[in-house]
Amino acid sequence: MSRIFCIANQKGGVGKTTTTVNLAAGLALTGKRVLLVDLDPQGNATMGSGIDKRALDPSVYDVLLESASIADTRRPSPQGGYQVLGANRELAGAEVELVDLPHRERRLKAALEAVRADYDFVLIDCPPSLSLLTLNGLCAAHGVIVPMQCEYFALEGLSDLVNTIKQVHANLNPELKIIGLLRVMFDPRITLQQQVSEQLKAHFGDKVFNTVIPRNVRLAEAPSYGQPGVNFDPASKGAQAFVEFAREMSQRLG
Repeated sequence: MSRIFCIANQKGGVGKTTTTVNLAAGLALTGKRVLLVDLDPQGNATMGSGIDKRALDPSVYDVLLESASIADTRRPSPQGGYQVLGANRELAGAEVELVDLPHRERRLKAALEAVRADYDFVLIDCPPSLSLLTLNGLCAAHGVIVPMQCEYFALEGLSDLVNTIKQVHANLNPELKIIGLLRVMFDPRITLQQQVSEQLKAHFGDKVFNTVIPRNVRLAEAPSYGQPGVNFDPASKGAQAFVEFAREMSQRLG
C-alpha cells in the first residue's frame, strides 16, 4: 500500500511545487510508482509535469465533487515517469461548493482508497493557505514534508504549520505527523542561512533531512519546458540533490 505525503507550508514561494514535482521524478527514477496530486488551483505542478492544465477534463475538481474517479482522471507525466491528478482554475470553485457537502474534508482520502494499491508513494502539492483543499490533503496523508528556506520569516511560518498539523492530528487524522523538514534554495555563502539551518537542526533534530537542495537556475528553468528539473538537466546540482533526497526519504521510511 502507498505512503501518502503532503508537501505543505503556509508560507508562499518556498518551493513546494518544485519539491513535489522533483521528488516525484526522483522517486520514479529509483523505481517507485508515484502519483502526484495537484491541489493548488494555480495548477503549477500539473504544468511542471508536462500536462496542459487548460485541457484537463476531468480534473481533481471532479474527483473532489465525486463526479469522476482518480482512475479516470490521472494522466502520465510525459517526461517524469509518474502519474498526475491534475488541477486548474476550476478547483478554486471547489472551495465554495465543498462547504455544504458531507465529509467535505475527507473527499480526497476516500478517492485515494480506490487506487492506493497502484502506487508506492502519493505526493500531494498543497496551496499556501489553510483552506478546505489543504485540509483534504492533510486528512488523506500519513505525513507532511515541509520545504523551507533558511530565513527568519520561514521560521515564523513553520510554527503556524506545526500548530495546524497538531490540530488536524488531534481532531481529524490521528495518523498525521511531520516526516521531515527539507532545506531548499540554500546558499551556503549567506551567513543567516547557515545560522537558521543550525537552529532548525538544534530544534527539530533528526526531523531535518540530511539532503539540502541548493539554489539552482536549472531547477527554476525546467517548468517552462514542462519538465521536472530532475529530467530537464540530470547533471545539475539541483537535480542530483533531489535524486539524493528521494533516496534518503525511501531509506528513512524503510
